[in-house]
Amino acid sequence: MHSYPWDQATATGVGSHPGEDHFEALRTVFGELPMPYLPELPARGVGADMIGRTASLLVELPVEVQPSGWRIADRPGRDHKRARDHLRRDLDALEEVAQGFTGPLKIQICGPWTLVGAIELRHGDKILADAGAVRDVTDSLTEGLAAHIADVRKRVPGASLVVQVDEPGLPGVLAGTVPTASGFSRLAAIEGPLAAARLGQVLSAAEFPIVHCCAPSVPFEVLRTAGAKGISLDAALMRRRDEDALGAAIEAGTAFFLGVVPGTDSRLPDVGVVAKPALELWRRLGFPPEGLAHQVVLTPACGLAGASPAYAKAALAKCRESARVLREDPEEQ
Repeated sequence: MHSYPWDQATATGVGSHPGEDHFEALRTVFGELPMPYLPELPARGVGADMIGRTASLLVELPVEVQPSGWRIADRPGRDHKRARDHLRRDLDALEEVAQGFTGPLKIQICGPWTLVGAIELRHGDKILADAGAVRDVTDSLTEGLAAHIADVRKRVPGASLVVQVDEPGLPGVLAGTVPTASGFSRLAAIEGPLAAARLGQVLSAAEFPIVHCCAPSVPFEVLRTAGAKGISLDAALMRRRDEDALGAAIEAGTAFFLGVVPGTDSRLPDVGVVAKPALELWRRLGFPPEGLAHQVVLTPACGLAGASPAYAKAALAKCRESARVLREDPEEQ
């Protein structure tokens, strides 16, 4: 049996939350989940978004906001400081809410390929267009993530850290569909081995790294080669053609974080319906049922930033309750 930093029948969230009250979001995730996480609240504005938050971790690569979006800057300015301040406040609140906590705790950053496909160089195109700049950002992000992990460990010493690297942009990077800064053409596709090498460098900073990709066509082979110990995806986007890759990953011990409830307000189904995609996948692929509750973690389909606070809380509770179905004699479900 493979070993994971969580117990059987675990649930967690993807990352983002509605509203601007970071204390309230933290109390929700610690109150509802066996694997709480550090929520992101993009509604707070510049620097609280996924790109700005992670860019604030970069070492010696300050960023700023231009009308076209985030861009590498000559020196740290107001936007960079705002992003750092948001994260510092969140970590201070985490330290307070998580006092005495022991168990799995998840933190999230944006992955290198999504980052370089979104941030522009000082004068011109996106970082993705410049191989040397991509290398520099990867080095900087790896160093910044290591420092971030050390900070979280110091603040929550009883936590077993799971580090989620968000790569929604990776399929587009591999397919060559990322637009240039002008929007008139597309940047050249990146080969799988190079994509895996750069992503793997960032993942190497964490003991238990997982990669989240809520886009269609999750590049399972790239993620496996990069060293992801878990893959987080939207269960509704899984296709039968992916099942060979899914089966190989499950056999290798890769954990799956399956998004099984909508990320925006809707009527939440019964626990049996929520758990069904995981149960059916396991049965179709012929894996022993006793491994299911260890290797699969249930989550919402994506972040909860577009939901109401009440729905966000209910969705996380539903994931927690549904995860128990995976443990309670899945043969009979």
